[in-house]
Amino acid sequence: MTLPTAVLGSNGPVVGIQGLGCMGMSEFYGPTDTAEALATLDAALDLGVTLFDTADVYGSGANEELIGPFIRANRDKVVLATKFAIERRADDPAYRGIRNEPGYIRAAVDASLRRLGVDVIDLYYMHRRDPNVPLAESVGAMAELVQAGKVRHLGLSEVTGDELREAYAVHPIAALQSEWSIFSRDVEHTAVPAAAELGVGFVPYSPLGRGFLTGVFKAAEQLSEGDYRRAHPQFSGDNATRNAALVEPIQKIAAERGVSAAQVALAWVHQRAEVHGLTVVPIPGTRKRSRLAENTAAATLRLTAQELVELEPIAGRVAGDRYADMTFTSAARE
Repeated sequence: MTLPTAVLGSNGPVVGIQGLGCMGMSEFYGPTDTAEALATLDAALDLGVTLFDTADVYGSGANEELIGPFIRANRDKVVLATKFAIERRADDPAYRGIRNEPGYIRAAVDASLRRLGVDVIDLYYMHRRDPNVPLAESVGAMAELVQAGKVRHLGLSEVTGDELREAYAVHPIAALQSEWSIFSRDVEHTAVPAAAELGVGFVPYSPLGRGFLTGVFKAAEQLSEGDYRRAHPQFSGDNATRNAALVEPIQKIAAERGVSAAQVALAWVHQRAEVHGLTVVPIPGTRKRSRLAENTAAATLRLTAQELVELEPIAGRVAGDRYADMTFTSAARE
């Protein structure tokens, strides 16, 4: 199959309606088979995936370096998205800071361009928002990158509807990337309506609930050592037991339709485009070609009205926050 395409933003890039999140190829989800991960990049392009998503924080730059050769070899076929704002420290692996000041942004984009080995980034996101830095200053600095030819389009991640409007008044925003899935729907309060109003494309990350919606694991203890999900509130203790039961309706629909639970979960995200009247391009992450083929097939799967009704109440019953520290999310500023 070849994926249909969509435009992110009023004058943004044309992309396949499902992208690929590359984070797990370098970090966070346990051991990685690098050769298989690189083969997955090529397979994705063959299937019509053109939006490839990374960030400077993934592997502390290693993910940008990993996908750089693939991007360069296919530069006229792919839309490269990367991000700045989350700062790490070599002497403190647990440290995560948020940096939005203009000087930091200018240094971050140059570092990403070097690691990727390209002259321009197609879609450059502010990964997280620091409320202590005026948004107009940050977006203004990002707009300067467009004027300088280092970036083609701007994006934001985990911002509220009001913050999206404020940013858009400074410079057009092509895409808003935030968590959105059957398990996580807080973006529908203000961010999704604002994106629809402004014509901003929405790029849901973790559309499979970090793998939990696929049913491949039911508790953090089943994950490998070093997998960051082992500390995730929704996958630990009593929360895991309660949330595993919430996946059962997804699995029931999947069995009835002869598809996978992952495909049902992704189809639900894709159909948010019609429900809310905006472009939706989810970026499920995978390191395996088999999962990639499964995920892309979901882009054209349509759930019935009755199936959507069965899935509707799930998010309101999820136990636990989507992060251990929710201060870095838009939900904390609603």
